[in-house]
Amino acid sequence: MSYFEPDAKIFACSNSTYLAEQIAKSYGVELGKVTFSKYSDGEFQPSFEESIRGLRVFLVCSTFPSSDNLMELLLMIDAAKRASARHITAVIPYFGWARQDRKDKPRVPIGAKLVAKLLETAGATRIMTMDLHADQIQGFFEKPVDHLFASTIFVPYIKSLNLENLTIASPDMGGSKRAYAYSKFLGSDVVICYKQRKEANKIETMELIGDVTGKNIVLVDDMIDTGGTLAKAADLMIEKGALSVRAICTHPILSGNAYEKIENSKLSELIVTDSIPLKQETNKIRVVTCANLFAEVMHMVQNNNSISSKFLQ
Repeated sequence: MSYFEPDAKIFACSNSTYLAEQIAKSYGVELGKVTFSKYSDGEFQPSFEESIRGLRVFLVCSTFPSSDNLMELLLMIDAAKRASARHITAVIPYFGWARQDRKDKPRVPIGAKLVAKLLETAGATRIMTMDLHADQIQGFFEKPVDHLFASTIFVPYIKSLNLENLTIASPDMGGSKRAYAYSKFLGSDVVICYKQRKEANKIETMELIGDVTGKNIVLVDDMIDTGGTLAKAADLMIEKGALSVRAICTHPILSGNAYEKIENSKLSELIVTDSIPLKQETNKIRVVTCANLFAEVMHMVQNNNSISSKFLQ
């Protein structure tokens, strides 16, 4: 009896199933079957319910907290390795722990480096991710890293708005490179927010570098966590004479009372990807999918084609 067996399969961690289903649909295959057995103390064990011997497997898992997501991915990688998969690509739309990319004070870990080593030790042969918090995290890996940019999704969306006097803004100095990259493709001006923090997630002061009077502002950032920075930036820009302020953030972490802050801010719209599932729906948040981008790049990787066309930055 003859049958067709695809040479690549896609599987998902439990909290990334919805996105993985969309990726698999766009890729043109059924999402692979994996089950998780759980013990009463919280320990869990993944099991592939179909053969993956000699195949390339794509394991889709955003590693946002809790750490169970990362642990699921590590266990799935190990299981795939022991099941004789030919290539194991960890598809991590949101690479968690990335804010710990350096020692910014004594006696702290470099968490992003630790996660990179864990993924490689588990058996990942390739990493695919999107909008890392810090580009240099690619250098923490000894395996190939496909670092995709959500600008390939967001730039067409911004163009579709047909905003007059468009200005791209960065909510902090660290995001200025990203803002200038967007402005290059959109032919717009750039303004930068300069902020100082007393501690993580708490802003002490914020000032604007550049003129926003009479401008339609689009803030760009790689992630939104508590929402405090973007809400404060939007309020400041409207106060300084901006016509409108919207924000584009790749990864919607949205912890604490972030949804309330966004709803009560001067932001007219927050555009995010589905790299992390939203906890609730609001009128101000619009989701654009990254599934097609990942599916296209996964096809390119599988067929050994160049993926440089997917890099706008």
